[in-house]
Amino acid sequence: MKVAILSDIHDNIWVLDKVLTEVAGADALLFCGDFCAPFTLAMIAERFRGHVHCVAGNNDGDALLLSQVAGRAGNVTLHGAFAELNLGGRRVFVSHYPPIAEAVAASGLYDLVCCGHNHQAEIRRIGRTLLVNPGEVMGRFGHSTYALYDTEAGEASLHEVPWPAGK
Repeated sequence: MKVAILSDIHDNIWVLDKVLTEVAGADALLFCGDFCAPFTLAMIAERFRGHVHCVAGNNDGDALLLSQVAGRAGNVTLHGAFAELNLGGRRVFVSHYPPIAEAVAASGLYDLVCCGHNHQAEIRRIGRTLLVNPGEVMGRFGHSTYALYDTEAGEASLHEVPWPAGK
């Protein structure tokens, strides 16, 4: 199973458009928080064919409208502050915040732990657990990135989208 991991879009729908094209073959999408506006979630729900699992960030705008968009989409689950999932036989934990993700990864209870928030792309092992921060779609720090995780191999890779999109 292929899993796309995104975080910190902050309404940059121009880069998101390219990311969604690149991850179209993934089976599921994990979103680690900070859509900003509900129209960003609507774009993901419309363009991504697999299931979308989302956790709350610190910049997610109108919670009621986000829940309405998710409810209409049919392929989106808003999990709240964190998500515990089983994807392709792998135990997965998702949070927006790196300190929480690092502590959970250190527990060794999960195969994959994902986070965002600090906009810094990183993949590393903590014990037997793979910790993935896909960085930011936004491009605030000059790099728009996302990650792909292969449940069969238990490995992830980072991917950069040229910024500004199209260049």
